[in-house]
Amino acid sequence: MTSTGALHGGPDETGAALHDFSTNGNAVGACPAAVAALRAVDAAHYPDPRYMSLRERLAAFHGVAGERIVIAASASEFIHRISAAVAQRGGRQVWLPAHSYGDYERAAQAWGLQVLRAPEPHDGAGLHWCCEPSSPLGQAQADLALHAQSGGTCVLDMAYEPLRLEGQASLDAAQRNRVWQLWTPNKAMGLTGIRAAYAIAPDDAAAQSLMRRLERLAPSWPIGTHGVALLETWAGDEAQAWLAQSLQTLRTWKAQQRALCESLNWQCLPSDANFFCARTDTPYTRLTTALRADGIKLRDCASFGLPGHVRLGVLPPQSQQALKEAWTHAAACTED
Repeated sequence: MTSTGALHGGPDETGAALHDFSTNGNAVGACPAAVAALRAVDAAHYPDPRYMSLRERLAAFHGVAGERIVIAASASEFIHRISAAVAQRGGRQVWLPAHSYGDYERAAQAWGLQVLRAPEPHDGAGLHWCCEPSSPLGQAQADLALHAQSGGTCVLDMAYEPLRLEGQASLDAAQRNRVWQLWTPNKAMGLTGIRAAYAIAPDDAAAQSLMRRLERLAPSWPIGTHGVALLETWAGDEAQAWLAQSLQTLRTWKAQQRALCESLNWQCLPSDANFFCARTDTPYTRLTTALRADGIKLRDCASFGLPGHVRLGVLPPQSQQALKEAWTHAAACTED
């Protein structure tokens, strides 16, 4: 089971790590078009409270109707909001993958929903959480099509689809139209500090009823002008061209990083995304302090239900070399 007390990767009490493998943002850097848009933001005024222009831009980008777009403060905010909506209309159970993002379970517990976790059957669950490429493994979800056809509300978390480096999506466009799609472009844009997300509702009558409930649960102005700028830029040709180019770089870095980890005798698990999990012979928890002192931070996967594993976002070669040197030195000191 996933611990509800799991710590997210990123900065900690000592600040940001020089070589932070614990997060999954685009390590190529911040998208230049998005940075320019953020610098040009007029933060002296509220954005349109209904986000009409933004919703139409996102709808055109995805080829869907504008009324299907739901603006959210972040993926986590949407996770909690749709969990609340399902609970309010009588849902009693939530189904989760065997290993998954902790906020799915935290939101369920906050609203008194019983958590079912794979391999438990999903029949009868009012809310199904799916993610592809999955978190933390970055793999395909084999039973995704079954959940898309279920009678409950199915949300497909697509946080890492824009950062897919291998493989293909399990659902085609028609199948995606039957699930809620949750998009968080800040990772792909290399700007995780900007909180903004959106969901695309399924193309059916049942989703329209749930959307009305989601609108009533939404705070005023869930995103500010900076979030609007990020999402508008994300849906533009310049940002998408930059992203496509950055994926080529990340593929090269990923191959190098896997080879380096294997040279340390780590057992690397397969992944389609810009991160992967690995099992280490030396428990990571014994080396955490030493690695952090050398500017290295990994993501311990015990909270994901994967004890003995770490998750590593793909970083540039200089960070990979720093990891090798710090790990070798820390492991030698531990043995002594």
